[in-house]
Amino acid sequence: MFTQAPMWLGFAVVMLTMFILDMGVFSRKSHEIGFREALAWTVAWVTLALAFNGWIYYRMGPTKALEFFTGYIIEESLSVDNLFVFIMIFSYFHISRAHQPKILKWGILGALAMRAVFILVGIGLIERFHWMIYVFGAVLVVTGIRMAFGGEEKIEPEKNLLVRLVRKFVPITKRVRGDRFFIRKGGLTAATPLFLTLLVVESSDVIFAVDSIPAVLAVTRDPFIVYTSNVFAIMGLRSLYYLLANVIRMFVYLKLGVSFILAFVGAKMILSSIYPLPISVSLGVIAGALAVTILASVTIGKRAHPRH
Repeated sequence: MFTQAPMWLGFAVVMLTMFILDMGVFSRKSHEIGFREALAWTVAWVTLALAFNGWIYYRMGPTKALEFFTGYIIEESLSVDNLFVFIMIFSYFHISRAHQPKILKWGILGALAMRAVFILVGIGLIERFHWMIYVFGAVLVVTGIRMAFGGEEKIEPEKNLLVRLVRKFVPITKRVRGDRFFIRKGGLTAATPLFLTLLVVESSDVIFAVDSIPAVLAVTRDPFIVYTSNVFAIMGLRSLYYLLANVIRMFVYLKLGVSFILAFVGAKMILSSIYPLPISVSLGVIAGALAVTILASVTIGKRAHPRH
């Protein structure tokens, strides 16, 4: 950690600058993010991630750069699959597109903090108890299989523990009041549906992290590489959501690709002591799986599912 201090400092400066620009300057006021704005920010985040990867290559060598890129690809693929969940959450609470950016902004802040905790705990467990590698690997394999053969995901916010606790102790307004999470009503502080939506988004990210963190730990256990690849994927998720929200359902086979990736990295983790795969092979398999599922969705899936 101490030998990587300059890298951590550089990463912090880049993230703080981009966060202020993206969420503090250009998105200071609630507004509906259009396709052009979403495309511009998506390109900016992807370009920045690649540039940062180049810096890692220069300062830390090709192996670390390959680990970062593989982790970034894994996180991005899992993040795209998570967009389905966000769409369902916003639809359930009837949140307009103008108010969604604020929820995603605060959701990202919470995700950054939670991912740091998950990464430290995950790496700590593996270093102290080597057999945890097999536990994490098994979780990924089982999750991948369940995702491939399970039914459609269901969003049931009213069963969410955080939502139930808030409803029990805090008054809730029936309608959205501007872009506020809380309002004063009859001398009391009441939460709005926007706050309930934020709680569901945050709790959903905890579930996402259970998959994504072990998946990257199958590639590397360097905290810097694991966290930075996670952060770049998460920070670009908000613009990616608006870029793909209207076309995401076209990718009908994407879930199969993601499930294969989870199962693959889980198997890689389990077999790491017997037959460790080179990182270049892992990257090739993951990138190939994504390319095949996207191509199949655009060609075969479009004809088989004309409604999408």
